Amino acid sequence: MKILRSGIALIQDRGRLGYQAFGMGTAGACDQYAYRMGNLLVGNEHGEASLECILMGPTIEFEEDGVVAITGGNFSATLNGVEMGNWCSYRVNSGDTLELGGVMSGRMGYIAVAGGIDVPLVMGSRSTYVRAKIGGLDGRNLKNGDRLSIGSGNLLTAGRQLDDRYIPIYETDTTVRVVLGPQDDAFTEKGINTFLNSPYQVTNSCDRMGYRLQGDAIEHIKGADIISDGIPLGAVQVVGDNQPIIMLADRQTTGGYTKIATLVTADIPKVAQSSLDSIIRFKSICVSEAYMSYRQYEEQFKNLRWPEEQA
Repeated sequence: MKILRSGIALIQDRGRLGYQAFGMGTAGACDQYAYRMGNLLVGNEHGEASLECILMGPTIEFEEDGVVAITGGNFSATLNGVEMGNWCSYRVNSGDTLELGGVMSGRMGYIAVAGGIDVPLVMGSRSTYVRAKIGGLDGRNLKNGDRLSIGSGNLLTAGRQLDDRYIPIYETDTTVRVVLGPQDDAFTEKGINTFLNSPYQVTNSCDRMGYRLQGDAIEHIKGADIISDGIPLGAVQVVGDNQPIIMLADRQTTGGYTKIATLVTADIPKVAQSSLDSIIRFKSICVSEAYMSYRQYEEQFKNLRWPEEQA
């Protein structure tokens, strides 16, 4: 397929796993739920590469027949000028043009194609990590005129529609679940209560690395600095200005600021899809509840069945 207008788009998959110990970030889709559902809609395995679009999508000309699905944020989308819906798969023919405009709700959209996007594997992943200039297409965002090869896919997957119960609603005031720690003991009782009982607003200082929030100050006991240690996906750092930052796919592997809590996996997509000035609130749960939420999250993908598979 040929990129006629790039928008803000790059190639992502499940991420470059297993290399953080060597200083290599994971990258990968910020909203793994939307990314994985897109692959299922077009009949791919979970790990095939897709396009991640941020705020503004691309215009694509297909140079061979295929199947495509759009998931995630609600972008204005058309196929040959005819409006398309999210969370369903469409047949495309050679010469067809898919156009994504600006996002209307949410923040990130995903374009999955049957067979996946075929670019070289780097450390087991096709994900673009722009800061290291590796993966994807030359380690960068897409640009006008790029051509992307598509793997061999099943054209019979066109016409799939995700059931409403699996389709998220992207709200401008959302609550995410966290497990306190690993450095919650670096905060006063007042600081933890503030964190768990105050609304925090998404600022314009947010990207694939992390979302900086603004709200009531979270009080440390002695200060924000610690000996650097690992940063997991969804970690909530509280830096010297006493404001939280939620770390996402392009986060650094280690950092020297206190982490008051870590988001559960199932709620990270809520953060990824939070638009500017949206409100995020934090709810503390225990580790066993976090495990249960992860099991329920994964069961959504395992239990999904399409009409042609049920016949």
